[in-house]
Amino acid sequence: MTKRLRIGVMFSTTGSYGAVGRTMLNGVMLGLSEVAASGSGPEIEPVIVNPGGDLSQYRALAHDLLASGVRQVVGCYTSSSRKEVIPCFEKHDGLLWYPSHYEGFESSDNVIYTGASPNQHVLPLVDYLAAKHGKRAFCIGSNYIWAWENNRIFREALIARGGTVLAERYLPVGDTDVDRVIAAILEQRPDFVFNNLIGTSAYAFFRAFRAACLSRGIDQAAEIPVASCTLAEPELAEIGAEAVDGHLSSSVYFASLAGAANDAFTHAYATKYPDAPPTSADAEACYIAVKLLAAALQQAGTDYAGAVRAAVADQRLIAPQGEVRIDPQTYHAWLTPRIGRSTAAGQFDVLLEAPEPIAPDPYLVQTSPRFAAAMRSPLLRLVKS
Repeated sequence: MTKRLRIGVMFSTTGSYGAVGRTMLNGVMLGLSEVAASGSGPEIEPVIVNPGGDLSQYRALAHDLLASGVRQVVGCYTSSSRKEVIPCFEKHDGLLWYPSHYEGFESSDNVIYTGASPNQHVLPLVDYLAAKHGKRAFCIGSNYIWAWENNRIFREALIARGGTVLAERYLPVGDTDVDRVIAAILEQRPDFVFNNLIGTSAYAFFRAFRAACLSRGIDQAAEIPVASCTLAEPELAEIGAEAVDGHLSSSVYFASLAGAANDAFTHAYATKYPDAPPTSADAEACYIAVKLLAAALQQAGTDYAGAVRAAVADQRLIAPQGEVRIDPQTYHAWLTPRIGRSTAAGQFDVLLEAPEPIAPDPYLVQTSPRFAAAMRSPLLRLVKS
């Protein structure tokens, strides 16, 4: 392929979750620089746009990219932004490469998902918390689909394991008025908090919750740990030294992973972005998306969505987290689940990890507690013999 191809890159590098967006953009640009240096892939020109965390801007910018002839876009962090732009990709027959963990229960011929599905991050966390910390949860989240659905999946899985959710509370995205939520948590005294707040809301909560517990003589990390599926290394710096340690995160990647592939990735990232926070699962998912996209473009010989979609199912990548491939039935990625705990140094100690990548199950068809219960119970009862 000799034609120079343009791809869209769409992340909110400003706004309430700008810290994550900047990390994701870095992951894309590192992947593109390595593709260019290898000389084995197509020549790719990124067209970078910044919605600024404004939901109304995502669809407009996606439309502009696709109308200009761009057919492949790596972008979006929040589920609300992804759902906002999917109709544009379906209308213009483009491909969105979505590089973020998400709540599942979605499938589109115009999306390739390189972030974790719920069976790769929510369910492993439920198992860990129920086994290690107890079965009484307090769920919090930003008031949009990611938190609603993640809390629903978490609740169903915990109840199936004999647990209970004491309460759920939601805050508008970007809201930092967390005192009432914290008061409710301390009144209920759960075994743990399941956190689905994002961006500045999450950072404010971690700081205020630690301070409130400290003032009451409560060892927050040990007695009421906070567990998330979103917390990553760059966000630890945003929380601040006084509250950074002892938080649990369910993810498929941590910067502290041992291995040659991750050593090379973290070194290249630090060299290219010396003033940036450490790399993260979000950056790695973007890096993976670019590497798979470049390989699929090379094989397809075109950037048309159907050809690229068909080609990506043939790709295998030794990523920083381990082997990654795209499932040809769901077009979600096979990934390796892990549980980490944050440290005072702004990294994560890996507590548990799967021995190998596991298949994505975005609809929880095979891994849902409801599915298991249905298989144990007859669907029909005998009425007349």
